[in-house]
Amino acid sequence: MENKSGLMPVGRAVLVKTYDPQTDKSIIVIPDSQKERLMSLEQRAVVVAVGNGCWPDEPARAKVGDRVLIAKMSGYMAKGTGDGELYRIVNDRDIFALITNEDY
Repeated sequence: MENKSGLMPVGRAVLVKTYDPQTDKSIIVIPDSQKERLMSLEQRAVVVAVGNGCWPDEPARAKVGDRVLIAKMSGYMAKGTGDGELYRIVNDRDIFALITNEDY
């Protein structure tokens, strides 16, 4: 996955893009006015970029392209300067699990 966001995390930060497995493959269109609110509730995300200081004392929990579970209200929402999409910047400790098999 290429980082087209125009945002590059530093230190222990991880840039993720949240998604909803129930609605991302459906024909339901979510109005832009609701996307920010829904994004703050999502727990599933795809890793877009990883800061150079992540997981300094342990093996990396995630790499770019991995689907992960993150803390529900963690991090900061940011709009990509390169693509205008909404992203979340979370601490490396806010990634709790890798999603290895997901049917939707």
